[in-house]
Amino acid sequence: MIETVLFDLDGTIIDTNDLIIASFMHVFQRNPDGPLTREQIIPHMGTTLEYQLQTFSGLEDVEELVPLYRAYNKQHHDQMVKTFPYVNEVVEWIQGQGLRMGVVTTKIRPSTLMTLDKFKLAPYMDAVVTVNDVEHPKPHPEPVQKAIELLGANPATTLMVGDSAVDMQSAKAAGALAAGVAWSLKGPEMLRSCGADYILQDMRDLYRLLEPGQG
Repeated sequence: MIETVLFDLDGTIIDTNDLIIASFMHVFQRNPDGPLTREQIIPHMGTTLEYQLQTFSGLEDVEELVPLYRAYNKQHHDQMVKTFPYVNEVVEWIQGQGLRMGVVTTKIRPSTLMTLDKFKLAPYMDAVVTVNDVEHPKPHPEPVQKAIELLGANPATTLMVGDSAVDMQSAKAAGALAAGVAWSLKGPEMLRSCGADYILQDMRDLYRLLEPGQG
């Protein structure tokens, strides 16, 4: 029986996919090797911003690139970002079942809290673990472990919902269950190959999964 649900943010409950891709394209629009494509960006989404910038630039020090990304991202956030279908009604239902929830993300804390507030999700999340709160980000188990500790939860009855390989890997390494979302740009087969116990075709699949005796 699942008693605790953790959510990744970007690409899982909040549709920031187009914004993230556009932000990287903006930063590397004058790349000597040519601009980045969606196909180059998508496999790395879910990892930390610094890691992605290092990967795309070939540079170890990306300190000058981070502000370029964040400025574009912030400028276009409100018009490009929305929740995925049924997110708000499902988290309200989960809370009504007496289950606790949290967010585990590679996003920085200020933008995470801003996004949760904007979409009225903050009141439902009893723990928020960002890249600022851990020494080792996903796929390391530390972020999921930290959320479990903050919630006083049992890893064996905790479900981590995410859209990327690092979500599945972090959850499994922490001893938790993992659910991949079929709307991931990376595809459900990749999530299965990285350890997903379940694939959600629709956020409302959590109704069935979280019913007593399921999971």
